[in-house]
Amino acid sequence: MSSSLSVSQIATAVALVTSFSVGYALGVKSAAASSSKHKPGQNASSADASAVQEAIKEDSEDEGNAADGDLSAVKPGFMEPCKLVLIVRTDLGMTPGKITAQYRHATLACYKALLRTNPRLLTHWERTGQAKIALKANSEDELLKLEASAKSLNLCARAIHDAGRTQIAAGSCTVLGIGPGPVGLVNRVTGKLRLL
Repeated sequence: MSSSLSVSQIATAVALVTSFSVGYALGVKSAAASSSKHKPGQNASSADASAVQEAIKEDSEDEGNAADGDLSAVKPGFMEPCKLVLIVRTDLGMTPGKITAQYRHATLACYKALLRTNPRLLTHWERTGQAKIALKANSEDELLKLEASAKSLNLCARAIHDAGRTQIAAGSCTVLGIGPGPVGLVNRVTGKLRLL
C-alpha cells in the first residue's frame, strides 16, 4: 500500500511541476506578445504606460549610466533563480531606518534601469520570488570595485549617493544595488560578502 501511495504522490508532483512549467512558459509568451501589440497612444492605459516610460527615460539620463555594460545581454535559464543584492556600507554608522530608505532607492534604481533595458529579466525575477539579499561592505572603495565588477558582467549596478539632509554627508555612497540577475552570475561578484 505504501509503495502505491508513493507512486501516486510522485505522479501528482510530476503533474504539478509540469503544469507550473507550461503555465509559466505560456505566461511569458503571452506577456511578450501583449507588450509587442500595444503602441503608445492606443488607449488610456497605454498613454499612462507611455508617460511612465518617458519619466524613466528622463531619470536614467540623470543617473549618468554611460559605463553600463549591455544590460539586455543577461538572460536567465528557464526557472533559474534570480536575485537582487543590496550592499550597505557599514563604516557610515547609518541607523536601521536610514539603511531601509537607502535600500528602497537602490531597489527602485535597479528596477527602473532593467524596466527600460531588460524587462524580460525583470519579469523573470518577479515570477521567481523577487529575492532580495542584504550584504555589507566596509568602505566606499569596496562598493566601487563591486560596481565595476558587476558592470563588467553586464549586470545592473546602481550606487546610491545620499543627499545629505539627515545623518550622512552629501554625496556619500551609501548602498549599491546589483541585479536582479541569475544567482550564479550575481554570486561571482558578491559571493564573498557577509550578510548584513
